[in-house]
Order: sequence, then structure tokens, then C-alpha cells
Amino acid sequence: MPELPEVEVVRRGLERWVAGRTVAEVEVLHPRAVRRHPAGGADFAARLKGRRFGVPMRRGKYLWVPLAETGTAVLGHLGMSGQLLVRPQDAPDEKHLRIRVRFDDSDSAGTELRFVDQRTFGGLSLHDRTPDGLPDVIAHIARDPLDPEFDEDAFHRALRQRRTTVKRALLDQSLISGVGNIYADEALWRSRLHYERPTATLTRPRSAELLGHARDVMNEALAVGGTTFDSLYVNVNGESGYFDRSLDAYGREDEPCHRCGTPMRRRPWMNRSSYFCPRCQRPPRATA
Repeated sequence: MPELPEVEVVRRGLERWVAGRTVAEVEVLHPRAVRRHPAGGADFAARLKGRRFGVPMRRGKYLWVPLAETGTAVLGHLGMSGQLLVRPQDAPDEKHLRIRVRFDDSDSAGTELRFVDQRTFGGLSLHDRTPDGLPDVIAHIARDPLDPEFDEDAFHRALRQRRTTVKRALLDQSLISGVGNIYADEALWRSRLHYERPTATLTRPRSAELLGHARDVMNEALAVGGTTFDSLYVNVNGESGYFDRSLDAYGREDEPCHRCGTPMRRRPWMNRSSYFCPRCQRPPRATA
């Protein structure tokens, strides 16, 4: 599933290509693509027609486009395979095209916005915005570590107070948003922390170090277009990211640790996998 860097790459592409444009027509080609919009596809299309797109926004892994002069926004959920693509109007339809948005202008080389989703876990929906500008359904989502208003002190206090482990905390979107399995493993490797380390044992300098590594790894991924392991994640122009070539932990089972040379390990974890170095990232005594 796309994490913060991948979603931010898509957001920047949308800002370039769709911000300020007015919707002329919307086609909903698969009902599951609007299942989070309870009124259905026809209502979704009718409420978008004639509306002008504002500047796309993001919090963590969540992406939305405000509708100008309204209190609503289109929320995009990419799921496992969702893609928001900007295509020429005469380009052939993608096999898994679910939603098409055409605009009423003649600029931008006659492009349209397409939502493509092979597995149909993602979708678009229309929601009211809170006073903070967020779609109401994601008002509970915490700020992400790249947000200039992220409160490091509050994050550290929450870590110390919660009876949980450090990777669970990193993936808790109500505590810190945008970090998924890939970048959690990378930040933990850089911090030399085992994924089962209890959060109550983290000192303020250690939690600050972990945050710093999370920011660094996501900024580095953002600079090269994010992490792509298959063709399912691409930017709005259909291009892949290249950070998979720079990963130190995730996906590197049995390969030598880039720091000490010890073979990396993979362990099942919450229906996912955790990748770590058994030498650099010693497990806490209770789980050793």
C-alpha cells in the first residue's frame, strides 16, 4: 500500500495538472470505486460536475482535493493498487479504469484524470470538510512527521504512556500518520531498534532519533519518486519510483546487513513481515 512518499508524489502531480480546473463530466465505470460515497456513482458524478478543483492536500497517506467555493472535498483512497493518472483524452482506456474525470478547459494538452484500480480496494468519495480543512472521515488522523506542525514532545509523551511496541506505534495513524511497513522497517534499522522494543523504554533522545530517521528515509524516498515493487504504484504520469534500490531493511531477507554484514531476517508480524538485522537490532530481553 502506498505510504507517505508515494502519496505525496501523486499529490504533487495532481497539483500540477488538475488544480484550478473545472469538471465538465464524470464517468463512474465500476460501483466499487465509489462505495465510500453512500449516495452512489450518479450522485458522485452530479455533485462534481461544474465544480472547480482546488490545490490537492495530503495528511499522512490520505489525499484529497478541495472543491472551490464549497465545504466539500474529493477524498482519494488508493488501497493496494489504486492509481490517479493524468492522460490525454484520446489515450486508450486502461484495462482497470474505474472513474474518468473530464475538464471543461482547452489547456493542459486536453488531458483528463483517470482512477485506475486493479484490485478495487481503493476509490473516490465526497465528504464535508472540517474547520481545519480535512475531510470529516479522516479528522482523527494524526499529523505526519513531515508536517511542520508535528508535535515531537506530544509524540514522545504518547510513546512513554502507551503499553505497546515501537513498530506498532509507528503504524498507529492516530499517533503518527504516513508511516507504513516499509518505512517503519527502514527507520528502525537506521535507529538500531528492534520492532518489538517497548515504547515505554524509549528516552526522549531515542524517540527524537527515531523521528529523525523516519523523516530522512521518507524524504530520500520522495526525492526519487517513492518505492515501487511492481507496476501497481506509479505517479500521475505512469512512472515508477526508484527507492527500492536504496532500501536497507525491507525485502532484504538473507542479504547482508549494509552496516555489519550479518544476514538480514524476516519475521511474520501482524499479517505483514518485519525485516531486521539480528545483530544491529537486538530483540528486547522478553522476546529474545
